[in-house]
Amino acid sequence: MISIAHQNLKDHLGLWRTWRAYVPRPPPVQSPVPRAYIHAYVTQLKHPKVYVNVVQFNFLHIAGSRLRTSVSGGEPFPLEDVILLTGDFSTQHSALRHISSISYLQRGNSLKAESFAMELTIKFVVVAMSQQPIPAPTPVPALDLNNIQGDILSGLPKKTQTYFFFQITNVNLFRSQLTKLVPIVKTTAQVLKDRKAIDDHKKSGGKGLIKIVGVNIAFSHKGFAVLGIDDTNLTTTEPSFLQGQKENAQSLGDKGTGTTPNFLPDWDPKFLQDIHAVVLISGDSHDTVNKQFTAVKSIFGLVSGGQASIKEVTTIVGDVRPGKEDGHEHFGFLDGISNPAVIGFDKNPNPGPKPVRAGVLVTGHDGDLGNSASSPRPAWAVDGSYLTFRYLFQQVPEFNKFLADNPVPLPGLTKEEGSELLGARLVGRWKSGAPIDLAPFQDDPAIAADPQRINNFRYQAESTFQKMCPFAAHTRKTNPRADLEDFGPGISIEKNRITRRGVQFGPELTKDEIQTNKTQNGRGLLFACYSTSIENGFAFLQRSWANNASFPPAASQAGVNAGLDPLIGQGARSLVGTDPNTPATNLALPDFIIPRGGEYFFSPSIQGLKNTLASA
Repeated sequence: MISIAHQNLKDHLGLWRTWRAYVPRPPPVQSPVPRAYIHAYVTQLKHPKVYVNVVQFNFLHIAGSRLRTSVSGGEPFPLEDVILLTGDFSTQHSALRHISSISYLQRGNSLKAESFAMELTIKFVVVAMSQQPIPAPTPVPALDLNNIQGDILSGLPKKTQTYFFFQITNVNLFRSQLTKLVPIVKTTAQVLKDRKAIDDHKKSGGKGLIKIVGVNIAFSHKGFAVLGIDDTNLTTTEPSFLQGQKENAQSLGDKGTGTTPNFLPDWDPKFLQDIHAVVLISGDSHDTVNKQFTAVKSIFGLVSGGQASIKEVTTIVGDVRPGKEDGHEHFGFLDGISNPAVIGFDKNPNPGPKPVRAGVLVTGHDGDLGNSASSPRPAWAVDGSYLTFRYLFQQVPEFNKFLADNPVPLPGLTKEEGSELLGARLVGRWKSGAPIDLAPFQDDPAIAADPQRINNFRYQAESTFQKMCPFAAHTRKTNPRADLEDFGPGISIEKNRITRRGVQFGPELTKDEIQTNKTQNGRGLLFACYSTSIENGFAFLQRSWANNASFPPAASQAGVNAGLDPLIGQGARSLVGTDPNTPATNLALPDFIIPRGGEYFFSPSIQGLKNTLASA
């Protein structure tokens, strides 16, 4: 038993301590109990039913005779983010000894330990102590959901979505016509109402889909320049936005000819033109979206007899896949599972990665690194977000043949099962969505169907090996979780999080494509994501993680190069870890995803559109 009396706490700062709690409680203390406030990091907790490799929390607060602490833990254990410890504290006894009860949340249910005859061990390091309580956190300003475009935080509901890319040809006329578009731009508040209407329709047993449509708009740097809008605050720390994606495609690894600044990516020729803006139109059906699209084109004078202020560059239609493939991308894997929960927006998020501050996704809020006292966001750029668009073609027949030709040779698996396992180890999830970190060798649809488990993992058990999940698996490369959060002193990945809003395009495989194993029809993903930094978000994920063969760093500690992200990694494509029995074996990869266009945009707030970009 380690006893840490109040007067000796300073002697223990920075030292590891272990304590054991048990049923007997101390005698009542007659003398006054002084206050003490201890700040610490808990690093290990054990009892017969719960094992926590690494637990971190913000503070340990001991006040008078009451002790409370909130801690958040990670895998491997089926525990939610919050553990609440309560108990008695007296400076005449061990400061951390007399815990009278422990309750913890597991899959949404409150469970209590039967007895403290069981061993409870917590390792912690005290890092600070004071005679004053920790100040209450500064209240987080409420998000103005009526000012934020709807696709950013909630995503426009859609079965189909049209992207309309254009150039502005008559500035004054466009700004005047934009005043007519602003009233139909859907806000986040309106999207939440749409989603509630959808839920109510389903609960009431309604048949079919209810009619819903949403319009959003975003501008490139070139678009702001044409309009005469000073977007210096948006470009100072965001060279990718300043340059445009065509000019910086080589840094992303896209194939092409020449070298920067004369590099020309192998893109669809339409995307080699300047693009000033994009209008997104989402809805329940092609009829609904097409009617709204006609209304949008009419606003900007593109219908017969109108006076046009813009010129179409290209229009692309994406559709959610049919039937049981709804929610799955064209390789067949459930997609969009791990978007970050947002503090102040998402209520009661399911277990998974830590929620992010609103400023990671919405400009001008806590967590927006581009918003500082010396360079605050201008009013028109608050409540906006950068939109990254990528036109990605998927080689689906070739991907399927690669899996069939390279099954993982585990004992007891058929060739087909070995091929399915290879696909899961390339992606990091089974087609059902179940993560291989929790179901490493066989799909578990029950995990995929359980919102409490599908995203509740951290790669913590295999920080320096890849028996369960390859270092380079797509989900591990693009959201490394414990690979960075627990690396050394811990590296936060909050600033690198993005929220994805893409949709599939192109037809399902034809019989001829299946028989010949060759792509004959264009299909893939209209990739779209939002963040308050392209450099820390999409561009960083692509350049520093997906295209970096030595990432995550634990791979180097294990003596191997992880390889590139097997889906989106650009360069000399190979990876290790596909065979759990011979994890150092290198597997060469063909190109499965081919970029054919893209651009960086900024989605302004409703007030920004109304008061700065538009003019009566």
